[in-house]
Amino acid sequence: MSFLDSPSRYLFFTGKGGVGKTSLACASAVRLADEGNDVLLVSTDPASNLQQVLEAPVGSDVAPVESVPNLSAVNIDPEAAADDYRERVIEPMMGVLPDETVEQVEEQLSGACTTEIASFDKFTQFLAGEGAAADVDHVVFDTAPTGHTLRLLELPAAWSDYIEENPEGASCLGPVSGLEAQQERYTAAVEALQDEGRTTLVLVSRPEASALKEAARSSGELRELDITNQQLAVNGVFRARDPSDPLAEAMERRAEEALAAMPEELADLPRDTVPLKGYNLVGLASLRSLVSGEEPSSMTNGAEQPPEIDLPSVHGLVDGFAEDGHGLIMVMGKGGVGKTTIAASLAVDLARRGEEVLLTTTDPAAHIADAVGGDALPNLEVSAIDPDEATREYRERVLATKGKDMDPEERELLEEDLRSPCTKEVAVFRAFAREIGTAQRQFVVMDTAPTGHTLLLLDTTGSYHREVMRTSEMEAGRITTPLMRLQDPDYTKMLLVTLPETTPVLEAKQLQDDLERADITPYAWVVNQSLAAAGPSDPLLVERAHAEAPQIEAVQAEHAERTALAPWMPDEPVGADRLQALARGTTQAAPVQA
Repeated sequence: MSFLDSPSRYLFFTGKGGVGKTSLACASAVRLADEGNDVLLVSTDPASNLQQVLEAPVGSDVAPVESVPNLSAVNIDPEAAADDYRERVIEPMMGVLPDETVEQVEEQLSGACTTEIASFDKFTQFLAGEGAAADVDHVVFDTAPTGHTLRLLELPAAWSDYIEENPEGASCLGPVSGLEAQQERYTAAVEALQDEGRTTLVLVSRPEASALKEAARSSGELRELDITNQQLAVNGVFRARDPSDPLAEAMERRAEEALAAMPEELADLPRDTVPLKGYNLVGLASLRSLVSGEEPSSMTNGAEQPPEIDLPSVHGLVDGFAEDGHGLIMVMGKGGVGKTTIAASLAVDLARRGEEVLLTTTDPAAHIADAVGGDALPNLEVSAIDPDEATREYRERVLATKGKDMDPEERELLEEDLRSPCTKEVAVFRAFAREIGTAQRQFVVMDTAPTGHTLLLLDTTGSYHREVMRTSEMEAGRITTPLMRLQDPDYTKMLLVTLPETTPVLEAKQLQDDLERADITPYAWVVNQSLAAAGPSDPLLVERAHAEAPQIEAVQAEHAERTALAPWMPDEPVGADRLQALARGTTQAAPVQA
């Protein structure tokens, strides 16, 4: 990989979820450490899996990776960072300010926005060269999925404006008057990002149209932030060994077509291609082989036929709840596992049964309309929660109601408060809650944002639930909050989507644990893009199919109450016919009647 030939001090890996950022970040960090450099590996992803990939303990404090000399790692824990941040903001006030004022600040620091700010605050310490990052040769950042990363990178400018415009105000960062030191660090962090001599940003993509499109969007937005030292790494490029295998031919063809049609802004970047491996990229041997190109013999299984796996299709899952006539189907999981496609296939399958269906998304990076294509089904409506539009509507509604009878000075303070970036989180939550209520009358299939965002949204849901229960004058038995809807298995069916690989399965299990702590039990898991289900004959694809088997077995035997299997499709699953073929577990798309 060319960016390792003369590596800058800071290496960023970013891109659409599931493209292999963590694998490439870890492999690069190990390579630099093997060459004798002192390296710090940092994850800013709320759904990080550094520990699984390195097969070594990684916590929220910087610590050496014992199996790799010269390498240290840290996984920024959003909740731990938020606790530290609150303590740092509130402690100087104790015994100095009135208890009522301190309580007000604590309330302002209780939301999901503060959690994200705290993670960013921790992240900037490393980027500004403070603490453990002060004396190392290289800092490698395994970043969160693209939308989340860009939001973090945009915050310094947003908060600088907010601080200047609200010198006496307060926000989810705490009292504005105490933010000067943080603003200086944020400025230093942005300067480091914009310095081509210190920072290289590696845009990671798969050879797929959607991933390349997302990388191009990310590239453009980063350029708008004056972050221009960019390189492209195309991960998982497949070359068929058995050209007679239609699955292998389709996989290679689709990759070539996607790369040939990549957006111009990406085509002009320095590019590295990383070949598809027949094994999961977990452990030091596989990480070192990813960079060196040498194949460890211990990682090949020599199988000639894919394994036979007998599991229901997505269509079979729909049989279990279609007779209800309405309800919320939430499709969750890490970015890049195919949530959008599975959500669209569920919606099409329900619509072709004659059900009224709303297919919607809370993911700002999703392309839900593209998945359905131009096929119009009379009883299928497609929508998306637009964060900017939701925020605009929320601000207008608050000003028209709460601000209606305020005097000019009070209204000006309210308008200042509504300019806080925290407002967007509240606005998106309100739109999310409205969609939950719609499921009383029809099926609502919701494609959610990547896992970290989803958990923040559910945390907001829980906060809202607690506030309603505390302040409402109605009897508790007559109150139904969004969280109560999510906890009701008759109302909501949670589907976790994963890939048949070690890391996605572990991450889905972590998400399931988080959901169960909120008294939400997933209805089923969907193992997506399975080569074993598609039946290849190409040796590399057969090898990958066998590597899937232990993960599928773990899902079925240890994690899921119900499991469905969706095959890797030779043609992009776009349009109603292909989506229903996917739901029925067939790789050939043809018009399918209910």
